[in-house]
Amino acid sequence: MTFPSDSAASETIFALSSGQLPAALGVMRISGPAAGMALQALCGVAPAARRASLRRLCDPRDGAELDRALVLWFPGPASATGEDCAELHLHGGRAVANAVSAALAHCGLRAARPGEFTRRAFANGRLDLAEVEGLADLLAAETELQRRSAQAMAGGALSRAAEGWRASLLALSAQIEAALDFADEGDVGLDGEMLPPGFAEACADLHGALRTWLAQPRAEPLGEGFRVVLAGPPNAGKSTLFNALAGAEAAIVSPEPGTTRDVLTAAVAIDGVPFSLIDTAGLRDEGAGAIEAIGIARARAEAERADLVLWLGPVGEGPQGAAVWEISAQCDREDVAIKPDARHVLSARTGEGIDGLRSDLVATARNALPAPGQVALNRRQAGCVQDMADAVQAAGSERDPILAAEGLRLARRACDALVGRTDTEAMLDALFGRFCIGK
Repeated sequence: MTFPSDSAASETIFALSSGQLPAALGVMRISGPAAGMALQALCGVAPAARRASLRRLCDPRDGAELDRALVLWFPGPASATGEDCAELHLHGGRAVANAVSAALAHCGLRAARPGEFTRRAFANGRLDLAEVEGLADLLAAETELQRRSAQAMAGGALSRAAEGWRASLLALSAQIEAALDFADEGDVGLDGEMLPPGFAEACADLHGALRTWLAQPRAEPLGEGFRVVLAGPPNAGKSTLFNALAGAEAAIVSPEPGTTRDVLTAAVAIDGVPFSLIDTAGLRDEGAGAIEAIGIARARAEAERADLVLWLGPVGEGPQGAAVWEISAQCDREDVAIKPDARHVLSARTGEGIDGLRSDLVATARNALPAPGQVALNRRQAGCVQDMADAVQAAGSERDPILAAEGLRLARRACDALVGRTDTEAMLDALFGRFCIGK
């Protein structure tokens, strides 16, 4: 068997991509210029392209059998990474995977780094940056809403929109360049008369399309969960309600004031909607010790950044600057008065009213979060679209075609940054570091 050159082999990577072993199967991925030769070294004859074939895998060092596995061969560039690729569907024991890894290393291949397969797909044009970000979110998705939004992003919904925006920008730029060419010939002066007919209107239409995307709910709340803060004075029933909504005894419940002294957070999914529930220290102005006072300050800060505050205190005394629901808790207690205008009357101890509160929370969060399957821009993507919108708006308001052309150039640069056509090496290092080894 003729082994590949050192350079080709060292540029060929392998990794177990199917998760923790032992398992029913362990999938070993190989990608790079020496993938085909490594495959032949292990199984003798490579299978037909894109056709699963049962092969006996042997150690090229001594011919000892390693495993009997399904083998797939994907010649580049029509592969996941754009390179020659192979997959070995092994029996899912650790010893089997270790033996195959050692044989591949003997062939000169090297172990892949986290996210390296996906990074090669990006570098070879199989995925753009928006699709990569969607794939990262898809791998991290824990709820149905997160999965469907990430699936839309990974499937290229934003990328297709960006291609449309780029085509519009190129068409507008071509019109401006043509007008400038005529000006160079001395036929037209550099004034408002030289701008192409309908140029401002076309810029306004494109700006409107970009603003529509910017008006949609963002990705961060979807990933972090709809933030619901439980706030109120000591012994108002916050921790009991927190435990009921979280479905676990996460907070200590005690009649002693000041039991909760720090912020407690629980990530939960209710009917497929992600929530971040935050229990806080009881708010009081007097009688708090130094540690409890710190907890109270943190409680006020959490309330300020909440998507919704469930206020269990006196009517009208809830935090300002956030959406607040008046909650009449502990309705099972005769010594607790029912708030006249409470949005929900409940008892977390008996369960009365809890289902109604959950349903209301889900309906409210669904309106604030992206709709199922809707693409949600993350902070980086929204910044690129905002830069594009600002540049297009500026170009459309110009009378000087040279300044209008510069505005369109800036818009194209923002569009290229959106899908990764510009140099973003530091950001890429952080992004691909989110991926597991083997992806």
